[in-house]
Amino acid sequence: MQTTQNREKPLISFIVTYYNEPVSMLRECLDSILAINIDDDEREVIVIDDGSDISPLNELGSLPDKILYIRQPTRGLSEARNAGIDIAKGQYIQFVDADDYLLTDAYNLCVDKIRAQRPDVVMFDFTKEEVNHDSPNLFNGPVTGSEYMHNNNLRACAWGYIFRKDLIINLRFTPGLLHEDEEFTPQLILKAETMYYTDNYAYFYRERQDSIVHKNDAEWIQKRLNDAEHVILTLNHLAATLPFSERKALQRRVAQLTMDYTYNVMILTHSESQLEERMERLRSFGLFPLPKRDYTVKYELFRRMTASKLGRKILLRTVPLIKREK
Repeated sequence: MQTTQNREKPLISFIVTYYNEPVSMLRECLDSILAINIDDDEREVIVIDDGSDISPLNELGSLPDKILYIRQPTRGLSEARNAGIDIAKGQYIQFVDADDYLLTDAYNLCVDKIRAQRPDVVMFDFTKEEVNHDSPNLFNGPVTGSEYMHNNNLRACAWGYIFRKDLIINLRFTPGLLHEDEEFTPQLILKAETMYYTDNYAYFYRERQDSIVHKNDAEWIQKRLNDAEHVILTLNHLAATLPFSERKALQRRVAQLTMDYTYNVMILTHSESQLEERMERLRSFGLFPLPKRDYTVKYELFRRMTASKLGRKILLRTVPLIKREK
C-alpha cells in the first residue's frame, strides 16, 4: 500500500483493474509496466482491487512497494476504473487489465511519442499472440480525434491508447454497463485535438474462457444486447448535439456499432422474432436500415443484406454457422 511516486505530476498513471485473476498474471502485468523506459517518479502504478475473494498483496513479494494498492467492495469494472481516474495524478492515463500486459519495445515507442509531441492521445494495436519482432517507429498523425473517427473504424478498448487526463473532465464509465468502453472511448477521442496512431502491437490481450465476454446464459445475453442498444442510442443522441465534423465522425461509429449489434443478435439469439423486434426498435430511432455510406466493403454488404427481411432471414441462418466453423 506504499508508493514511490512522490512527484506531483507523474508522466503516466497506469490504472490496473484486478478481480480474482491469478496472481501470476497480475505480477506479469505489473512487471511489464515497471519495465517501461520511464523514471520511477514519472510512473504511477495504481491497482484497483474490485473486491477479490483474497487480496493478492501477500503473494506479490516486493512489488507493493512500487504500487498504490486500493481495495474496494465489488462494484464492477466501470467503477474500478472510475476510482483509478479520481486518484490518478499523472498527466496521462493508461488502463491495463490485470490479466494482460504491455509489450515493452512497442510501448516505449508510444512513450517516446508522448515525450516528443505531447499529444492528447496515442493509440496502438494489440495482439493475442507472442510478438518476437522489433516494432518500427511508424506513427500516423497528428490528426484530430474527429478526423480519425471519420476515416477509421475505431478500436474502442479503453486499454488501447494513452490519453491526456485533462481530456476527460467529467467523462466517466457508466456503472454496471457492459460495453462500457464503446460508450467511453468515442466521447474521449472526439475531444482530442492532436492524436497519433500506430499498428504496432503494444498491448498483449489475454483471451480467457472464464472471462465475462464468454458468458452465454439467456439472462446475460439479454443484458449484453440491451446494454449495446443503450450505447448506440446514447451516442446517437450525443451526435445530434455536435458540430458537423464531429457529428459525421460519431455517426460512422454509431453505424458500425449498429452493424455489430445486429450481427450479435443473430449470433447470440438465433431468433428471427427477436431480431425483427430489435430492428424495429432501432427503426423507430432512425437507425435502421443502416445508412448508405461508403465505410467498408463489409459494411456495405451487410447493409444491403439486412435492408430486406429476406436478407435478414438468410443471414440469420448462415452467420451462426460461419461463426461456429471458425
